[in-house]
Amino acid sequence: MSASLKPGLAGNRDPFAAYICDENALDVLRPVVIELGWQPEKCNKGGLRNAIQSLSVSASPNILMVDLSESGDPLNDINALAEVCEPGTVVIAIGQVNDVRLYRDLLASGIHDYLLKPLSAGMLRDLLVHYVILGHSERREYHKEFDALVNAKAKAALAAGLKPIVCVGETLAQREGGQTDKIVGDQIAGSLAGLDNNQLKDMVIAYEPVWAIGTGKTATPEQAQEMHAFIRSEITKSHGEDVAKAIRIQYGGSVKPANARELLSLPDVDGALVGGASLEVRSFTEIITNSLN
Repeated sequence: MSASLKPGLAGNRDPFAAYICDENALDVLRPVVIELGWQPEKCNKGGLRNAIQSLSVSASPNILMVDLSESGDPLNDINALAEVCEPGTVVIAIGQVNDVRLYRDLLASGIHDYLLKPLSAGMLRDLLVHYVILGHSERREYHKEFDALVNAKAKAALAAGLKPIVCVGETLAQREGGQTDKIVGDQIAGSLAGLDNNQLKDMVIAYEPVWAIGTGKTATPEQAQEMHAFIRSEITKSHGEDVAKAIRIQYGGSVKPANARELLSLPDVDGALVGGASLEVRSFTEIITNSLN
């Protein structure tokens, strides 16, 4: 969520806080929060309006969960919430309204995700995981998640104990225009600005050529290796050879069973960010099997 920074509060942020209307949801949430090493007392009784009131006088957490159940105008209230949150705050909304249009509007407003009640421990564990994808091409295109916001979210994620997966990549027009190195280089520099060596070692970079996502097209092994080597060289320049060797650089762009082995055998490709194929059990299993053989 993009918001105005409240002076003097950014350095004193909790990793997580929640404002939930009902005790049943809180009873499900608290054990999961404890599992993740966060403070269960940060799970507060009260909804979105309570969050706005509280955060108007205190720093927002890195990850904020808010309940929309008692909000008469959730989109307007979310905009009000943005005014009291630091840049990069990851906001997760929960509610009772099962409406695709509301879901899309919430995502467009900067919400990270929307969960439908009743909550389950499994649902929360899946969402409050150890990795978070930032700067995916669709987020960059449709939600204006540009480098400065990716950078703020990466810092917030690291502060919350999460490992960011930062996506970079060029469009077909940019590649054909000879801009690939500049575009990807600028994305790396902007998204990783201000991060130290130890922080970078906990991160993953995913190269996703935008022209190969969901199109059936795949970068050739030569193209993939060239870009991964370029990304590693950029990190060497900014953070040194040790960090560049340690950081994981994945390929994401129509990875499938037929190309997984060749892509994952390349010297600078450390893994795959699998999209559509991960939704099909057989395809995903074959990708894993092929990458191990």
